[in-house]
Amino acid sequence: MSKLKTFSTQPEKERAFLVGVEFHNKSSLLSISDSLQELSLLALTSGLEIIGQANQKLDRPNPATFIGSGKVEELKILIEDSQANLVIFDDELSPRHLRELEEKFGNGIRVLDRTALILDIFALHANTAEGKLQVELAQYEYLYPRLTRAWTHLARQAGGGAGRTGSVGGVGLRGPGETQLEVDRRRVRTRIAFLKEELEKVRAHRHQYRQMRKKSHIPIIALVGYTNAGKSTLINQLTHSEVLVADKLFATLDPTTRRLELAGGNTILITDTVGFIQKLPTQLIAAFRATLEEISEADLLLHIVDVSHPAAMAQWKSVQNTLEDIDCGQIPVITLLNKIDRTIDSQQMYLSIPEWTNAIPISAMTGQGIDGLLHRIRQELFETLVPIHVKLPYTQGQLISLFHQSGQIEKIEHGVGIVRIKGNIPGRLVSKFMPFIINKKS
Repeated sequence: MSKLKTFSTQPEKERAFLVGVEFHNKSSLLSISDSLQELSLLALTSGLEIIGQANQKLDRPNPATFIGSGKVEELKILIEDSQANLVIFDDELSPRHLRELEEKFGNGIRVLDRTALILDIFALHANTAEGKLQVELAQYEYLYPRLTRAWTHLARQAGGGAGRTGSVGGVGLRGPGETQLEVDRRRVRTRIAFLKEELEKVRAHRHQYRQMRKKSHIPIIALVGYTNAGKSTLINQLTHSEVLVADKLFATLDPTTRRLELAGGNTILITDTVGFIQKLPTQLIAAFRATLEEISEADLLLHIVDVSHPAAMAQWKSVQNTLEDIDCGQIPVITLLNKIDRTIDSQQMYLSIPEWTNAIPISAMTGQGIDGLLHRIRQELFETLVPIHVKLPYTQGQLISLFHQSGQIEKIEHGVGIVRIKGNIPGRLVSKFMPFIINKKS
């Protein structure tokens, strides 16, 4: 009797060829090789098979194909030889770039850019209703200017990552008629408006929740850092919880808040936030505004750096730049040099870097350095007092009450509609009083 044939139900992995471009007149935090290595990790996280890579140095992008025409022909041969069916660029491409490249490569080769790849990963990892709304909005914002096919094709791409975001470009196909295209665009605009409305509700709910937390006067710490730096491992180590930990980029997207009791009876809340990355898509920053506000409302930031990574300093700078972009640069920060158990280099090497002079070496995995971190947190939040002189309107009753409860008042004067207070407050509270600080000259 003949044996029955069996067939694998696992879909065959897409074979991806990576392309990086280094521009002479444009500075980058990561070298071209490090950036391509990061792109490779992103592709692997998305479930792709990497079969090759190439790079080019240019003065400026080619208006039609982003890379030079000669490089396009070279890539076409490499793609055919390696039997790749997907080409991923380490930059965001314009709709024209996507169309022209797919047309030049032919043979059904699809072209994806870095932004689309990151959006795809976010779609795969979004688990909560809020996370899915945020990712779907970012996808549609990205797809809208690239919409050239029928709505039925687009509907498979956004909202849950059923397909690859970057497949919207036409592979040897013409778009629908102009009328149909306008109908599709109108549907997308309607969906974008709906998603923004829903996220505003989420934002309002988060704001109410934060106001309730403020009334309790429990300090809030936000963990920030490059993706895969070890934030989730650290929150588990500190609070003995079980937040998902995986050796992948963007393994966790949804913010997680846990309570921690410090020595001396002080209570704090620790929030694990989404990881950052260089060239973070603007669509994601906009869509995740409600989540990123968790960082802006924090009293203290713990910036986790993976010092075992060869590009640790560049990753630190990338996160610092992003914090400035989202107006969080004024919040006190403790830098943590994580994963010291993975490197043979001495700790003194890290501490000799000016930006890391006051950093704390730790291992979130083994617990090394955690006692020193907890002591530093207690100092920053409850023991370091800052002199301050403010003029508070009586409408700011909550701040007046906060100064009385948490600060040390040296002098107080009541005026018409305002109260002047001079004294000392914990450093973590300074940002809350910033709009009302009296200039020394006044």
